[in-house]
Amino acid sequence: RLGSGGAGKWTGGCGVTREIVFGEEMNLSILSNRRRIAPYGMQGGSDGEKGRHWVVRGKTGEKVEMGPCDKVTIYEGDKFVMHTPSGGGYGKPETTTTSS
Repeated sequence: RLGSGGAGKWTGGCGVTREIVFGEEMNLSILSNRRRIAPYGMQGGSDGEKGRHWVVRGKTGEKVEMGPCDKVTIYEGDKFVMHTPSGGGYGKPETTTTSS
């Protein structure tokens, strides 16, 4: 997720997108953090982006949002999508150095 890191003299690390398509019915449980409170910036840097995750139903395309600690029944063809949190920036962003 290019550009998702918090601004700062040193930009926070970017989050990533993960997608998993399921081939059979099962229960999916997740235990995660940084979904309600964004990863904080330090010394004048901006916060990173909060993470989020959801299920896209294969048959209907319905998007089912999930909480930070949640469970859902997955059916064949459903897709689980996760946006991981990005890092907060460090230092005032006047002179930005992009992380790789």
